[in-house]
Amino acid sequence: MNTKKLILASLPLFLLSITSCSDNDDNQQNSVSVPTTYTFERSNVTTVDYSGQSSRLLMLEEMGNYIKDQATANSVINVTTLTNMYSNSNNAFSTTELNTSGKQLRDKTAASRDYFVNLGGGGSTVEQTEVRSFFAAQLEDTNTASQGNTASENVAGSYLDGTSTRLFAANGLEPQQAFLKGMMGACFMDQIVNNYLSTDVLDGANKENNTNKVLESGKNYTKMEHLWDEAYGYVYGAGGGKYWDSYINQVDADADFGTIKEDIELAFRKGRAAIVANNYIVRDAQIAIIKSKLALVPAVRAVYYLKDGKAKLVTDNGAKAFHALSEAYGFIMDIRYTQNPNTNAPYMSKTEVDNLLADLTGGTNGLWDVDYLNANLDTMATTIATRFGFTVAQAQTVN
Repeated sequence: MNTKKLILASLPLFLLSITSCSDNDDNQQNSVSVPTTYTFERSNVTTVDYSGQSSRLLMLEEMGNYIKDQATANSVINVTTLTNMYSNSNNAFSTTELNTSGKQLRDKTAASRDYFVNLGGGGSTVEQTEVRSFFAAQLEDTNTASQGNTASENVAGSYLDGTSTRLFAANGLEPQQAFLKGMMGACFMDQIVNNYLSTDVLDGANKENNTNKVLESGKNYTKMEHLWDEAYGYVYGAGGGKYWDSYINQVDADADFGTIKEDIELAFRKGRAAIVANNYIVRDAQIAIIKSKLALVPAVRAVYYLKDGKAKLVTDNGAKAFHALSEAYGFIMDIRYTQNPNTNAPYMSKTEVDNLLADLTGGTNGLWDVDYLNANLDTMATTIATRFGFTVAQAQTVN
């Protein structure tokens, strides 16, 4: 495949034009000094702060580990513990830092300015309630599946995947994976592209204050600098390659998408440097790059896991296949929270995403209906790949 051709095709038209516009625009770009790492200082003191985002990444990780550890120990999952973790109530986490952080996952779920406050991108307050209820239901499903039954058609329970015990709902969906991967979209993606990188959020009084370098009270950063850092933190804030950082790396490992990691990292650094330089033309160009490149990640992974799940229906046991298809389910959910910078709407509408999710579990017994899956998974994969401008074969080469 011609990698350069794919990359150029995925970029917004106005972004491509930036490199070939007037000398004035070239000068605008040249006025930005981009550091080699995401390091920004004022008076030799860092201006970077994304502690709240780091906390939420670690909260989600601890929730996932709690479910996994309880399943491995064949212990009943306490849904109250998980519910408290989701809303950061009653000291449910293992560290004082998380319990006292003042941050939570629930109130940032489907809560972006663009989609759920301004109600753009097809969003609504009704949808927000439905999304949060969906995640609460996944937590309930982990409890139901941990009651000691062996997972089977229409029966929630556990299923051995090698040395790991996985929990499945009655329809074969793995609620832990639906929760984790779905939250990557409904919380992290939504906040990155529809909130902190929204010009409605970044600009207004923040733009004037940034231009004049008016710092937030008691802080060493402007509001606009901090907002950009918060978007960055939802990708890179936990260290060690977790969530979007991890999956960007996995997609980048495929030569067909082999510059995506570099492109996203550079756009974050360049956009932050542009904010320091009061260069809002360059900043906005980086926003478009991040939105378009980051959107590719759940699309590629959804296609990969749809095909991986189909293959494992034949070559491996049900737990491995259902695990892969549950990951696909979560990544398909994430596509709803992408934002196309050309349209300010998701790359696939809520209705389209909901239809794909319904199709994935639409067999007579959900994922247990192997004949249904074999007849429909390829079509789902092709639908997603076509919308994003890559082929199913290209996504399958990702590790």
